[in-house]
Amino acid sequence: MKVRNYFIVICLTVFLLGASTAQARDQIRIVGSSTVYPFSSYVAEEFGATTKYPTPVVESTGSGGGMKLFSQGNGMDTPDIANSSRKMKLSEYKRCLKNGVKNITEVMFGFDGIVLAQNKKTEALNLNRKEITLALAAEVPKDGELVKNPYKYWDQINSDLPHREIVVYGPPTTSGTRDAFEELVLEHATENMSGYGGKYTKIRTDGSYVPSGENDNLIVKRLERNTSALGIFGYSFLEQNRGRIEAARIEGVKPKPAKISSGEYPIARSLFFYIKNSHLGKVSGLKEYVQLFLSEKMISDFGYLKNLGLIPLPKEKRKSMRERVEKKVKLQKSDLK
Repeated sequence: MKVRNYFIVICLTVFLLGASTAQARDQIRIVGSSTVYPFSSYVAEEFGATTKYPTPVVESTGSGGGMKLFSQGNGMDTPDIANSSRKMKLSEYKRCLKNGVKNITEVMFGFDGIVLAQNKKTEALNLNRKEITLALAAEVPKDGELVKNPYKYWDQINSDLPHREIVVYGPPTTSGTRDAFEELVLEHATENMSGYGGKYTKIRTDGSYVPSGENDNLIVKRLERNTSALGIFGYSFLEQNRGRIEAARIEGVKPKPAKISSGEYPIARSLFFYIKNSHLGKVSGLKEYVQLFLSEKMISDFGYLKNLGLIPLPKEKRKSMRERVEKKVKLQKSDLK
């Protein structure tokens, strides 16, 4: 009898442990991009208000910081989703694999433009990517070699530009916006620029470029105080602060949704989030949260997120993303090239 009771206790223990593992956490944890943060936070609030599940915790850590946390393993102390304003890097993917995070689904959910904005009271600039690079690169070409960037004012780069001090508030090195800015502006400009000998992305650290953390709202506030400065952030923050700031034209093109989605605006990019599939079925509501995020209610041409500045994907692309999630399509190394 004692043996039978002991066996029953063991079975119950195993059952309860299994149930605990299957339902290991009741609140979704999301980390990553400050650009994606407003969209993800809106969906999280809607999710908490309209479903039986708790409101997910969303942290603005920057794309790089989010990927670092996401890649630490499959444990319940690690995030379920990583938001990113650029594609996952190969090095981040390898770190995921090293730590056992081998089943990830990549979701592209919309477009965004990187803007250079300023106080609305100041005359807007019209800049090209070469001028921006010469203003912000750590080194610039002179007499056939690279020298420390000497430029302090915009008119030193181009006499048609105003005599304004070069001060740019921008994202830190952990930010996907900075990664995208370096690629779409500095890499593009220097690839064929005489003196660089190839792509160059090192940004100056002498005070002309001011890393301003992961909270883009702080950059907007700084632009209100410093009317000569520029700020770098995603289009959604421009959209939310239209009465306070205005964007510079880039190569004659103003950042507008149609021009960003078409690629006509030169500094356009895609937005992503990455799902840890090993957490599906273990974290309450994870699947349902993703379904809500990718619903037409949120990301269509008439979706709520468009009002926050999201530039929607074409209808067929939105459909394919939903199918991708349903099938748990696994991210491959070849997808990151």
